[in-house]
Amino acid sequence: MALSFNAMAQKPDFGTTRNSKDSLNRSKDSVSSKPFVPNAFNAKVYHPDSLHSPHKAFIRSAILPGWGQVYNRKYWKLPIIYGGFTLLGIAIVWNHQQYNIFIKEAKIRRDGGVSTGPYKNSTASYQDFFDAAAADQRNLQLSILGVVGVWGINCIDAYIDAKFIHSYSVDNNLTIKVAPTMLNQPVYAINNNGYIPGIKLTLGF
Repeated sequence: MALSFNAMAQKPDFGTTRNSKDSLNRSKDSVSSKPFVPNAFNAKVYHPDSLHSPHKAFIRSAILPGWGQVYNRKYWKLPIIYGGFTLLGIAIVWNHQQYNIFIKEAKIRRDGGVSTGPYKNSTASYQDFFDAAAADQRNLQLSILGVVGVWGINCIDAYIDAKFIHSYSVDNNLTIKVAPTMLNQPVYAINNNGYIPGIKLTLGF
């Protein structure tokens, strides 16, 4: 009786070991099958603002450059806008001054007068000074057109930013889907098949 009890006590418990291994395998499977989710704790989410008016942003930038950008809270664009206006303003003043100097010198030399300007010792003909004046006049006109262009771009930029704030959201819901599809062939295609295989790219946000 004692021998049989000892034999039973020393018999290894294969059932317990098997159950432990099974539970360990199940834990590994559950860990390996868990999908990876990126940490978006610090991600900034933008939601559309239906009260933000693109029309107001456009009109304000048309009245005063940069006002629409302030309305859109895009303050970093102000130095760019006014930096462009500053450079173009310098170009306008410089070309205007040079035009007046060259045209005055050209008229004096054409009429046979005595020059007292900065080019009084120059051996250039009056036609050379007329050509230089024409070049500065052209540069002056281009600088003025540049001011108009920067003003217009400033208005368009304010409108687009306001439209983005008003109508669209930017968050972590951006999706990209790629799927096969069939495309209609042009009527002038050499191949007579009605459809050709292709790839469709779909963006969702």
